[in-house]
Amino acid sequence: MRQSLYWKITFAFILVAFTSAALVTLVIRASSPDRLSRLIIDQQKETLKQLLVDYYESHGSWAGIEQAWWRLEGRMVATPGVSVTPSFPLPLGEPGEGMGFERDRRNLFGLTDAQGRVLVSADPIYPVNSVVPPDVLQRDGTALSVNGTPVGYLIRVPRAPNFNPAEMLFLRRTYQALAMALGGALIVAVLIGLWLARRLTLPLQALTEAAKRIAQGNLEQEVAVVSGDELGQLARAFNQMSRAVAQANQMRRQMTADIAHDLRTPLTVIAGYIESMRDGILSPTPERFTMIYTEIERLQKMVEDLRILSQADAGELPLNCQAVPPAAILERTAAIFQHRAEQKGVILRVQKEENLPPVWMDEDRMMQVMDNLLSNALRYTPPGGEVFLQVRSSEAGIEFVVRDTGEGIPPEEIPKIFERFYRADKSRHAEAGESGLGLTIVKAIVEAHGGRVWAVSAPGDGLAVHIQMPAVPEEQKKTENS
Repeated sequence: MRQSLYWKITFAFILVAFTSAALVTLVIRASSPDRLSRLIIDQQKETLKQLLVDYYESHGSWAGIEQAWWRLEGRMVATPGVSVTPSFPLPLGEPGEGMGFERDRRNLFGLTDAQGRVLVSADPIYPVNSVVPPDVLQRDGTALSVNGTPVGYLIRVPRAPNFNPAEMLFLRRTYQALAMALGGALIVAVLIGLWLARRLTLPLQALTEAAKRIAQGNLEQEVAVVSGDELGQLARAFNQMSRAVAQANQMRRQMTADIAHDLRTPLTVIAGYIESMRDGILSPTPERFTMIYTEIERLQKMVEDLRILSQADAGELPLNCQAVPPAAILERTAAIFQHRAEQKGVILRVQKEENLPPVWMDEDRMMQVMDNLLSNALRYTPPGGEVFLQVRSSEAGIEFVVRDTGEGIPPEEIPKIFERFYRADKSRHAEAGESGLGLTIVKAIVEAHGGRVWAVSAPGDGLAVHIQMPAVPEEQKKTENS
């Protein structure tokens, strides 16, 4: 059975916590006897050292030390009338209560004089009156001094002491405490693992459910952003994606409806005229054929516009780029639209900087851009108004501007004017026979050249469309000159 991420995270956290606690427990358990042995030996060494110094001070020599040795060493453990309290509490009735540690710790140390001659032997290797090598004295011996004068060495033999019942009890209770700590750590790890797994998987479950609803057709879904970490970033990205998909779907539906509407209008006109002439209601005349042909041209233009947009979307819009003087584009555009502007009573003005560098562009595509922009400008400029064609240099290349003195559009509508089938004034667009694709095509062609386009407007101040195009690259200039 497939295991959920919730339990995988929980088990992983428990495994890590248990492994860490078990390793710590094993290390402490393995090192506790050795550490306790070292503590016992260090305590005995310091006590015996002080006793031996006191003995030497009181006798002035080591005479009789061998006979007194067992009595001195015995003073390090319990003696009648002396109570040695352990460093941990002992229960009633257990060994060690009310008395010292009763454990044979003798024969762990030996004694030599200042020259290294053995006075008390604790190791068969060095019997009494033998001499311990200096390197052994330096390694295993502890110097004994009286008034700053060396008088001997305390030698420890390399063996561990046996533990008495109280110390064994201490170790057992230490091991029990470790086992309890390990069990407690495991319980805490389970609780934290469950909480952490739930906290991590709840956002993922919400994303999964939202994705399923999107797959079922409910495109606009929102999930709660509950943190600022990677899961929160994922939730925010999902919400943005959901909104973008819903918006794209809405635009697709709107575009389909707009295409159907715009295709239906000319087709209805054509079908009406042909049906009337077939039934004899209308007689065929050149004017009526001209009307039918005009609607056919309108359909052809719309199909061509859609083809251009599909090529631009796929990155396959063919461009025949070459170095073109920017002033030539403006002059050619003004010559084409001058008569139309005069017919409408609009003044067409051309403003250009001198000595502008050439622009790397497809001249025919750029004329298509200027045709769309000038057609819109003249359409919305009232008689007596002005339309400006401008070109100037900019930091990124060459900037074209087409500006009219019409009514303008509200600022909140400006980002929408380059969308497909956008119509700020649907009635005027319908009457003029527009497809609503003109500015979309402008944007597609300009961006295919590596340029960018934007608009500036305010109600009553007209509309200015800015086009920024790259100048001819230096490499291309060298190629053309060669």
